[in-house]
Amino acid sequence: MLSLHSVTKRYGALTALDDVSLDIARGEFFGLLGPNGAGKSTLMSLVAGLRAPNAGALTLDGVAITSADPSTRIALGLVPQSIALYEELSAEQNLRIFGELYGLRGTTLRQRVDGALEAAQLADRRRDPVKTFSGGMQRRLNLVAALLHRPKLLLCDEPTVGIDPQSRNAIFEYLERLNREGLTIIYSTHYMEEATRLCSRIAIIDHGRIHALGTLDELLTRLPFEEEIEFPAKPATVPFAAQLAAYGELAKGEGRHRFHPRADYPLSAFYALAESHALPPRLFTISRPSLEAVFLHLTGRNLRE
Repeated sequence: MLSLHSVTKRYGALTALDDVSLDIARGEFFGLLGPNGAGKSTLMSLVAGLRAPNAGALTLDGVAITSADPSTRIALGLVPQSIALYEELSAEQNLRIFGELYGLRGTTLRQRVDGALEAAQLADRRRDPVKTFSGGMQRRLNLVAALLHRPKLLLCDEPTVGIDPQSRNAIFEYLERLNREGLTIIYSTHYMEEATRLCSRIAIIDHGRIHALGTLDELLTRLPFEEEIEFPAKPATVPFAAQLAAYGELAKGEGRHRFHPRADYPLSAFYALAESHALPPRLFTISRPSLEAVFLHLTGRNLRE
């Protein structure tokens, strides 16, 4: 449905996207996962036709997407990272404006606005100014505004930033239903749990390049280890942890150690070492590797300020 062929985008000396190629199938719930500044929003803006690439091409159903020709945008819905609403106007007035921009009129516009307010669970607040809404309410309204014209591809650029768990879950359930009904969705996020729950296929992007692409199970094969072992970080485990570092990846955070053994380091050896330090087996929790582990393995653990 959507294809990117060797797409590059620069802002002066900064290369935001570097020779990116990608194909999105019809009906996919596709995740774009990356840290802040990885190139996610730039990719979204190119697909939406808001910016032009410096090199490469983008096509939607075989038709070129260009910033000079807005004709392909009628097939797209864009939910931007920043709230794109008129705060002094009511929820209903906002939706009417966006609907009219897409050519909706009369009964069709009225029905679409009513349906969008119901979907956003804002029908009882339809005449209230948006500036009186909570962050979650504004995010839900921002989402349904992008769907009034019934697009076949929805672009969601970090649509749940800064909202409460209830609003986040409501957005998830609504997007999942739309996808089951056939809507193709590209979902940009840096939250692992969002990508894990929602996306059938995920691309991990960093520094403008795609480092991994596939289903969650396929991405997990990129790890050099098969298990993740957690145990408390306390004085009794310090000597043990110091020795473990030679046999895999060891990280400390929030009072616990996370150990990822190398493929050639058997669990029997791990527990033998623990026993030599008089550490009981109940101290350890073994789990399947996570998307977070893949993400940190590919993008690094250094802080991004």
